Amino acid sequence: MKYKSLLVVLFTLLFTAGCTDWIYRIDVPQGNFLQQKNVEQLRIEMTKEQVVYVLGRPVVQDSFDHDTWYYVYEMRRGMKKRGEDFRKELIIEFSDGKVASVTGDFDLSEDFNTPLDE
Repeated sequence: MKYKSLLVVLFTLLFTAGCTDWIYRIDVPQGNFLQQKNVEQLRIEMTKEQVVYVLGRPVVQDSFDHDTWYYVYEMRRGMKKRGEDFRKELIIEFSDGKVASVTGDFDLSEDFNTPLDE
């Protein structure tokens, strides 16, 4: 009798451990989702208003340096079969209210160093 109950408990544990993929877990996106085509619209000497029009407001602004904007996007996958977790960021630095440099995980267009005509 003792072995039967132990066998039932062992079987139940093994069965439930094998069913972990049946539980649905949602993906958790956080931050600014940026598309490559939008980042390619950035140009040197764009104003802050133009950057907001193209990319939206940044998720993080440095409290001590108002001339640095951080666009951060992080995806936490609920289930591994849908892909790996990832993080992308774009850092824009302004000088005199205009774009001075852009760094991060996105490629800039070939025309980035050509200012927009006003």
